[in-house]
Amino acid sequence: MVTETEVRRALAGVIDPELRRSIVDLGMVRDLRVADGQVTFTLALTTLACPLRDQLATAARQAALALDGVQAVNITLAEMTAQEKSALNGSKAQEGLAEKLNHVKHVIAVMSGKGGVGKSLVAGLLATSLRRSGYQVGVLDADITGPSIPKMFFPNGARPGASPVAILPAETRTGIRVMSINLLLEAEDQAVIWRGPLISGAIRQFWSDVLWGDLDYLVVDLPPGTSDASLTVLQSLPMSGVVLVTSPQDLSRMVVRKAAQMVTQVEVPLLGLVENMSYFICPDTGKQHEIFGPSRAEQMADWLGVPLLGRLPLDPQIAALCDQGQIETYLSDVFQPIAEQLVEVAPSARKPMLSGM
Repeated sequence: MVTETEVRRALAGVIDPELRRSIVDLGMVRDLRVADGQVTFTLALTTLACPLRDQLATAARQAALALDGVQAVNITLAEMTAQEKSALNGSKAQEGLAEKLNHVKHVIAVMSGKGGVGKSLVAGLLATSLRRSGYQVGVLDADITGPSIPKMFFPNGARPGASPVAILPAETRTGIRVMSINLLLEAEDQAVIWRGPLISGAIRQFWSDVLWGDLDYLVVDLPPGTSDASLTVLQSLPMSGVVLVTSPQDLSRMVVRKAAQMVTQVEVPLLGLVENMSYFICPDTGKQHEIFGPSRAEQMADWLGVPLLGRLPLDPQIAALCDQGQIETYLSDVFQPIAEQLVEVAPSARKPMLSGM
């Protein structure tokens, strides 16, 4: 049987898009009762005329219905008292304070047109290589529904810290600061079943309410495709540019062109292209095999009007290290030049002019 604690925990995942905090933390959930598979509670809004009230109520209902044993959810809408609103406004004044204290020189997003091409791997390797070069680096995992960054960096799991003004990112053994939804979940395989506005709100909160401190580079791992989450990052964060990740297959090339069109339309610079899974070097013979077909990375880079930053091989070692949370121990002569090129192009990036192809 589902308990009130379980329901409250599920509702804590519902974020008010304007206040960018959980409806439970904001004190909006009142008079919660659970009986015979029926969940009943009052949702107290700052005003009953709130334009997001239906959206919040729907998100709260779906969060509760996602629990096993919940058959129905009854929500009564109410309005906060004047005293409660005053207290909430005082709390809201503290929001965004972390953003004012942060000093991030460059924000670089890693993007792909589709899943499975190694976007998160490239983001992790980029952060590791930049850190190895002596830069202060952070990683913002914007893939809310499919986060994989914490698995790569923390072999024993991790939790973000807290301060009086902000959330503190978890820190890897080499000093890379990491923020991801998976660092906040009770179990790493717990599903995050949120609609677009809630996901976008969480991403904005990872930027404005996390005390990143002084960073030379913040690497943002975007979800695949051209969803609300990607648009939120490209339009809400002070972007230095985007690195596109592709693979040799024609399908991957087709969808990366879609991603490039999106980046161009929101007027964010394209910094370069990385082709992953380009080849495999046989350990017995040393011969290079193009398992997924011949590379067309140079053609794609020419079409995008950006540098081809590099081609990455299929390497069983990197897969094993990522599974063990040891990506920072991976040493490669292939990726370090990619990071060095990005350091050169990031400050002087221009908006791309896409040619016909």
